[in-house]
Amino acid sequence: MNQSQLLKLGKEKLKKEDIEEDKAKRLLEFVLQQSREEMIRNSLEEVSKEKQKEYEERLQEMIQGRPLQYMTHLQEFMGLDFYVDENVLIPQPDTEILVEQAIEKIRSIEDAKIQILDLCTGSGAIAISIAKQLQNTSQYMIEEYQIIAVDISDKVLKIAQKNAMQNQVQIQFLQSDMFHNLEGMEFDMIVSNPPYIATKVIDTLSKEVKQEPRIALDGGEDGLKFYRLILENARQYLKKEGYVLLEIGYDQGEKIIKLWQELKENCQLALITKEPIRDLENNDRVMIFQKVAKEGE
Repeated sequence: MNQSQLLKLGKEKLKKEDIEEDKAKRLLEFVLQQSREEMIRNSLEEVSKEKQKEYEERLQEMIQGRPLQYMTHLQEFMGLDFYVDENVLIPQPDTEILVEQAIEKIRSIEDAKIQILDLCTGSGAIAISIAKQLQNTSQYMIEEYQIIAVDISDKVLKIAQKNAMQNQVQIQFLQSDMFHNLEGMEFDMIVSNPPYIATKVIDTLSKEVKQEPRIALDGGEDGLKFYRLILENARQYLKKEGYVLLEIGYDQGEKIIKLWQELKENCQLALITKEPIRDLENNDRVMIFQKVAKEGE
């Protein structure tokens, strides 16, 4: 069987399972260790029995729900390549909205030195993408920046560190259960894409999504556990007029607004996005808050 015939077989198998056909091509590129251009050039080349078997076995894994990215250990995000495995969520294009909004707010910060905190960093995609943008500080009104990225899992932090090295950025990684190990620190900005799926909903998700780490999906009974924690505690870790940028679920805008209204008496945060910032599919995606001074301060 040549490469073209094997690819056709893969596409047919995935089509029957309602899986994106392009994944058959990307998987074959990985199995044969060829670029897309090489695949086109070598389309009539015979494929060894060993490689055919490996390809068909991996197709079956995909049909059973294993994400392609966990096989290839690769996901593109903000034009950068990230290593991923079963310990971390796979960075998604929707999260690029959060990074873009963070960069926009950084442009408005007047401090020469800025400090940014990434909570629940996972693969490090958010922190690393921001750092990559800030490498040329002359584009911004800053002279120096520091990014601290935290996660509860040591395994996850090792993956994030690997990605930071691969993308040649400087980030301080810290093991912490949310704010627990950040006593005395203050930041110009806190960004987070926390777990936000309600516990009971997780079992209804696609086979592929359920392969991702549950700890990174489970947002508690109402999906708001981590938003509540962030809104209640962020003021202690923010500088004057510091920002909080949160990625939210596709239908969580009204819920987050209601939660903020319940907490705003003490949380010292103003909601500066009156409506959620939406993604390309017009779903709720990002909300932005800013620290405000209490009366008399």
